[in-house]
Amino acid sequence: MSWRDSHTRHFQHVYDEVFPIIVRIVYRITGDLDSAEEVCQDAFIRFYERMDTIPDSEQARYWLIRVAKNLALNLQKRRGRERRAYERVFREPAPREVSGETEVLKAESSKAVQHALNRLPEGLRTVLIMKEYGDLNYKEIATVLGITEGNVKVRVFRARERLAEVLKEGDVYVP
Repeated sequence: MSWRDSHTRHFQHVYDEVFPIIVRIVYRITGDLDSAEEVCQDAFIRFYERMDTIPDSEQARYWLIRVAKNLALNLQKRRGRERRAYERVFREPAPREVSGETEVLKAESSKAVQHALNRLPEGLRTVLIMKEYGDLNYKEIATVLGITEGNVKVRVFRARERLAEVLKEGDVYVP
């Protein structure tokens, strides 16, 4: 087997294993599937360019999650700046969805949860997204973030408590 074939197989293996995880994490950060897929694509391009420096699939997994998370957070910051600039210039209200009652309730609940998540401090928000939407266990999250497993557990607990408090403040029904 040539080096190129081995390189391609390794990339495909990592892609098949990690892509579904990071797209879920990034989707929860960005709230948009197209953006999530684009961020994941950028992360995998960076991985492909640096494959030789990442020793194995396990390390590649953690590296990709960390890179994708950071890319998604950067995208959200950029979007926030762009949105604020747009609102200052045009002062247009956000468009409202027109659909059935159930769809409206679901959309509002989803937005409220996303808004509540966004109100959490980044350290708490990140671990909760990785745990709940990325289906990562405490050990994996600790490895990605470079903190102890105990610290991850504490952060997840605190994030859940704060999220519940924020949601109660808004009297939100979450189906």
